[in-house]
Amino acid sequence: MSKSGRPRAFKDTAVVDAAVEVFWSRGYEACSTDDLCKETGLGRGSLYNAFGSKHELYEQALIRYQQLGLSEQIDILRADMPVKERLRSLLEWEIREDSAAGDRGCLLINASAERGKSDPSVEKIFTQHASQLERAIEEAMREGQSNGEISPERNAQELAAFFLSSYYGLRVLYPGTMNRALAGRIIDGVLAAVF
Repeated sequence: MSKSGRPRAFKDTAVVDAAVEVFWSRGYEACSTDDLCKETGLGRGSLYNAFGSKHELYEQALIRYQQLGLSEQIDILRADMPVKERLRSLLEWEIREDSAAGDRGCLLINASAERGKSDPSVEKIFTQHASQLERAIEEAMREGQSNGEISPERNAQELAAFFLSSYYGLRVLYPGTMNRALAGRIIDGVLAAVF
């Protein structure tokens, strides 16, 4: 631990990535220190020396997952293509990601559901992610208005909030159903409501 009482930063992203997989598969409460040691390859002492606690490692795992996902999401929203196609691509990216994750869904959504109201750090990480994603969606909506894809009469902030809500709704619904036809209808409906 550093003199301030905070665990020192751990530079090996492979360890944090391994922890992401453990927490994603088991959740926080069902994950033991032994599970983390087994999957990260660290002994109990090394784990605590590097991270301070299971919770600190959990925070770092959530931040890592959030950073990787948000980077991909924003890249899609800023791609050189019509805004409608960017928004469709983001929704389709979600389907691909959640299909690859099997029944695990989105780690951030799972963490928020499991601990969001009882764990301020989880709530903060999720809220920051949602806010950053909403801003990027709103930028895309405003661009769509300026290039004529979206009516300037519509409120870009409200459209972004609607899209974000639909996006997260699909992220919750899809892993439980794995129904691509339903997901396709939802995507078409969301885009029809915006454009």
